[in-house]
Amino acid sequence: MFGAGDDLDLTALPPAYQAAFAAQQAALSAEQAARARLEGEVRALTEQKQRLEHLVREFRQALYGKRSEKLDADARQLAFEDLEAALAEVEEAKARSTGTSPPSRAAAKRNLGRLPQELPRLEQVIEPASLVCPCGCGAMVRIGEDVTERLDIVPAQFRVIVTIRPKYACPTCQEGVHQAPAPAHLIEGGLPTEATLAHVLVGKFADHLPLYRQAQIYSRQGIELDRSTLAGWVGKAAFHLEPVVNRLAEHLRSSSKLFMDETPVPVLDPGRGRTKTGYLWVVARDDRGWSGNDPPGIVYHYAPGRSGKHAEQLLQGFDGILQVDGYGGYNRLTKPERQGGAPLVLAHCWTHARRQLKEIFDRDGSTIAAEGLAQIAALYRIEAEIRGRPSAERLAIRESRSRPLVEAFGQWLRAQRARVSRKSRIGEKLTYIANQWDGLLVFLTDGRVEIDSNAIENAIRPVALTRKNALFAGHDEGGRSWGRIASLIATAKMNGIEPFAYLRATLEALANGHPQSRIDDLMPWAFKPASS
Repeated sequence: MFGAGDDLDLTALPPAYQAAFAAQQAALSAEQAARARLEGEVRALTEQKQRLEHLVREFRQALYGKRSEKLDADARQLAFEDLEAALAEVEEAKARSTGTSPPSRAAAKRNLGRLPQELPRLEQVIEPASLVCPCGCGAMVRIGEDVTERLDIVPAQFRVIVTIRPKYACPTCQEGVHQAPAPAHLIEGGLPTEATLAHVLVGKFADHLPLYRQAQIYSRQGIELDRSTLAGWVGKAAFHLEPVVNRLAEHLRSSSKLFMDETPVPVLDPGRGRTKTGYLWVVARDDRGWSGNDPPGIVYHYAPGRSGKHAEQLLQGFDGILQVDGYGGYNRLTKPERQGGAPLVLAHCWTHARRQLKEIFDRDGSTIAAEGLAQIAALYRIEAEIRGRPSAERLAIRESRSRPLVEAFGQWLRAQRARVSRKSRIGEKLTYIANQWDGLLVFLTDGRVEIDSNAIENAIRPVALTRKNALFAGHDEGGRSWGRIASLIATAKMNGIEPFAYLRATLEALANGHPQSRIDDLMPWAFKPASS
């Protein structure tokens, strides 16, 4: 026998030996490929198992931990709903990777939903494509039917969709029973339609309505749904929407210019009975200010910290201009050793510079601050005139009118810093502006660049509303789910698309096996509302 690595002249062997050797090599290659595939599957399942076990521990700690009694009722409800959503997402991912059905969780002793008889029923009768017996002996006769009921939501109206699938059989032959296939659903065997899922998602992530409060609203209509049931729906929807959000993020990274910012979000730490601080990193594209062709979009990425390494990871593959505030963590993106692409050009925000002076003026009535504010105001008057014009026209106007003002401001800044103590309040503010100076000049060199990052700050406002109404994500996984679904909702809004209609259509498409090769058709800006 010859080993696979032996130096062998196969042509010197008889044909039968050559064929046997080739077969052995093919079998060895197939075995190696199968082993690699199995090893990959084992690693994925191990990671899913570890993640699931971690979530279970966190859930139990939140439920039974010694300090959990220190959390108020709202805090516990939020913790449970996000943990349960995370569990549902992991279970769905595990089921998809193994080709099995998600495990039944009926033993949790919770109400999975009740459909009151007084709700209106909309019957859908799904007939087979043909009622002629395949054997050719004539028409089939109806011998029975399967009936399923699912909860559907139309804004301001609850109803139950009753799906009837008649069964047919030929009275003459034994060809068997014929029945139309059941329609595909995102949650197989579950109560909600895709419209109901969209309604729950919009309520939680657009209208800032926690799941337990949604459950209370449903209860007033006679629909008894536990918060945990709604959380399971959210987790499964988040799982299925992940490829859409990932593709949206890819679209943004291919842009020539992006905005980026980060904002803290309190996240429950069940082990300590209080909150910790996570961060939502916001990446946005909005080229409407210079009449760009790319549609606006936004993606919220959750990360457990504020380190600049998170920005570096999220922007791998992006090589354009990045508009940011003065946070020093972004500076690593300008280094030659930046991971994931060439060094980036950072465009800093004049609104943040203005805020430094405004704080001093409001507090001390500083004449120096007033002078600086007046000069910045003149720049903004020019920007208001050129907003929406083509980039070349914007650049030309900035060169002729804005550049002299900026140069005069720079001279004024240097003069004032020489006059005041750097340790004084006004001195510290002026130093901040001076440290951002190179980035503040970028808008003078490229008509696509905005004078500030107000677009991204406006995109962060929903996060503040979430903090106010929901207190915190409930868990790290809750932050990731929030970011995923909020990204689609916010992008739909930016493109003038009604979020509920978009999510309903997208979830229906995913339930019906929308091909990955056409994932771009599911981008919010590609959505075409149904004609009325």
